[in-house]
Amino acid sequence: MTLRSSVTPQKQFIYGIHKPDYIATNLRLETSINSLGHLDSGDVYSNQANFPANDVKVTDGDWIFEIPNPFSFRGTTFIDKEWADNSANNPQKISLPPTQKLSLSTLLEKEQIPDSLFDKLPAPLHLSLATTSTDPQDLIRLAELSCCIEKDTNGIPTGLRYKTDSHGKTRAVINDHALFEAVANNPALPDTYKLVMVLRPGAQGGSEIVGEFNDMKESHVFEYLRRNSYIAGGHYAANMADDAVRYSIDRLSEADITGLRHLYYQRSFVRLACHLGIADNKEQKSYSMDALEILRKKILQSLSPETSPDISATLWGWNFGFDYAPTRYRLHASHQQIHQQYAMLPQNVASFSGNLHISSGSIPSFGCGDMVAEMIQNYRRETHSDFFSDYLACIRNNIRMDERNDLESSLILWENEHAILFVPKAQTSQWELQLMALRNTNTDIIGNILEADTASRISLDRGIFLAQKVLAGLGAKMVTSIEYPKRIGNAGEPGQHLLYSFLPRLPESPGAFSEAQLRFINGHYPEDFAAVCRQQLQK
Repeated sequence: MTLRSSVTPQKQFIYGIHKPDYIATNLRLETSINSLGHLDSGDVYSNQANFPANDVKVTDGDWIFEIPNPFSFRGTTFIDKEWADNSANNPQKISLPPTQKLSLSTLLEKEQIPDSLFDKLPAPLHLSLATTSTDPQDLIRLAELSCCIEKDTNGIPTGLRYKTDSHGKTRAVINDHALFEAVANNPALPDTYKLVMVLRPGAQGGSEIVGEFNDMKESHVFEYLRRNSYIAGGHYAANMADDAVRYSIDRLSEADITGLRHLYYQRSFVRLACHLGIADNKEQKSYSMDALEILRKKILQSLSPETSPDISATLWGWNFGFDYAPTRYRLHASHQQIHQQYAMLPQNVASFSGNLHISSGSIPSFGCGDMVAEMIQNYRRETHSDFFSDYLACIRNNIRMDERNDLESSLILWENEHAILFVPKAQTSQWELQLMALRNTNTDIIGNILEADTASRISLDRGIFLAQKVLAGLGAKMVTSIEYPKRIGNAGEPGQHLLYSFLPRLPESPGAFSEAQLRFINGHYPEDFAAVCRQQLQK
């Protein structure tokens, strides 16, 4: 195939193997032999090996697997066989160590150093401590350095000090914004401080609360409208409420996922219904799961085969985890509190060229699921086969790349009749997982959330929950999750399955020039990662 994909109509993944054997011509002009130090024996250890006299012949270099991503727009994954073989022999190394206890206050007391030193530390050290300390006392001191906190007579925080700026806007008095964000997002900060700094509605600004999920027992979620968003037309944020503090996946329950996702389904269906002029009683403020299913069916019934609504795609994502480098580089999400963001996208957007006020026509609005649709079209055109049928068959027929029959070969972590959670053959993050929707109870392919009935939505929510639990169990602290949906209505590509990708950020994989070229480097076989994930599920 000229199409770049590891999926084939033969229902087996295909990939390349580089077996290096080459000569590097020596073009060096000078030799500079120096001592690097001494060995235990006392002998000098020099850099002699760095200055060969002749050309360098490389024989039997490390084999490199080159695995085209099933979706060509996501690049290619490269696996070093030597690294992966080591991981296969020791799969337990596929994990991150737990967070170590750290307390500056305890150290100062132990070393009999005046605690006044704490406040005098340079700002980068304060910032580092704010993200790494596990001592509430450290974090309380940092919080009080970062902003002006009001307290009651018992010393319990009750709010922040506010002032009105020259533009008439009321803002909290914050002395160091980076420090404020870092300490407020540290799970070890006492909840009473989190409440007044970031969790209480209004603490982060004037975004209106326009939805709520509250089962009165296990979970409570607010839906905020983000008006002037980086997503045109605004987006919505489902945040855990101030009485349901969730800063870690350990605290996350299936009820929480149900609430977060319910608000996403509800908002999307209501927006579509209003757009199509079939909205239910406008006095209805919240939908039960059953009422939401009734509304979903009404929307589907109103969409004739020729109908393509002007808002035709969903956008859903979740950045879990927060960190700041001492150099003031924010490393991940805007806040640690578990949340999800979502919006809807138009089918087209007015186009302009050199004039802000006179449109020259329109261009298709971008949604990441559109790239999946293009992939399906190209695959069908080139192979005369259905991409997702072949992709699922490749997953189920998977065989290891290292020919080892003594190790597990399955990529699948969990599956039911509506969804499948698996490790992709070509991981774009070293620990990437994917969740694919299968078929609803009518056996129709699920391409977007509108095509997912109640049982299917429950399955998708469970798959998302399991993916996050597995990755957190292995030590992942920052995970980006995204949705690849089919367009709604006749703009949707037939046969396209709804897909979710879970992308952890690992300490040794910051994303550099290789990743910018869509070349993703991996040190383990996907099958070994899948085996480790299944062990986490059993726990």
